[in-house]
Amino acid sequence: MLNVENINVYYGSIHAVKDITFNVEKGEIVTLIGANGAGKSTILNTISGLLRSKTGSVTFEGRPIGSLPPHKVLALGLAQVPEGRRVFLKMTVEENLEMGGYTRPAGEIADSLEDVYRRFPRLAERRRQVAGTLSGGEQQMLAMGRALMAKPALMMLDEPSMGLAPLLVEQIFDIIRELHRAGTTILLVEQNAQMALSAADRAYVLETGRIVMQGEARALLEDDQVRRAYLGE
Repeated sequence: MLNVENINVYYGSIHAVKDITFNVEKGEIVTLIGANGAGKSTILNTISGLLRSKTGSVTFEGRPIGSLPPHKVLALGLAQVPEGRRVFLKMTVEENLEMGGYTRPAGEIADSLEDVYRRFPRLAERRRQVAGTLSGGEQQMLAMGRALMAKPALMMLDEPSMGLAPLLVEQIFDIIRELHRAGTTILLVEQNAQMALSAADRAYVLETGRIVMQGEARALLEDDQVRRAYLGE
């Protein structure tokens, strides 16, 4: 479904992502784990068109997307939930969601809203509330709901547990699993390796811009090296 081949991304003279190659198959949850600065968010931003790779290619469902602007990538069915939520703080919950559906036909917006409210009852309760007054967990739900408004075939989630209390982290990952069961393929970037590996089918471990390990998520969860480096054991 998604194939990333030999991408190299720079910030000025800083080589942030180095020879990255990986794939995501339809119906999977694939996670990228690693410490801060490992290049995880840079990879997602390159896939979604916010950054450009100096080399290689990115293809989605067989179509090259490496040179497309973000709105065209979204229209193809690949949505990103950015790190830090990045909701429109001065707009209401419903206005934020409507912004997420801007690539969809106008006649589908109402049905998409109801689908999001069904998945996120908390957002339905707060549909007229200004997004800046929501809690961190509610803002994360809103960011995910906004992405769902585009009806993506593949959703990329960037650090969905960041800054959330443990109970809310559990709730967010329950939602991720539910979205997956409903048919959404997911590429997950996450510092909480325990949660990410528990939810994913496959995983790639990044260090300083390179993939250093890959495999079945359950196997990596039990790997001694991964447990020492990322699970604090």
